[in-house]
This record gives sequence, structure tokens and C-alpha cells, in this order.
Amino acid sequence: MSDHKHGEMDIKVQEQTFDGFIKFMTRSTIVIIVALVVIAILGG
Repeated sequence: MSDHKHGEMDIKVQEQTFDGFIKFMTRSTIVIIVALVVIAILGG
């Protein structure tokens, strides 16, 4: 078994994926909240 040394793995791709996921979820949440507010205002 090889020796594992903490901090040597390249995780740039994983960090980019996580950042993209967080941005997507934030924007989706904002869109959903705006849609709910519009529906509430229009009396849907």
C-alpha cells in the first residue's frame, strides 16, 4: 500500500465542481423564491 500524504492531491476539478454546484443552487433558490412571491402577489 502506498503512503498517503495529506495535502498532495490535486483537487482543482473538485473545487470547481463544488463552486459551480453552490452557484447553481443559490440561483435556483432565488428563482424559486421570486416565483413564489409573484404567485402570492397575483393571487394564484
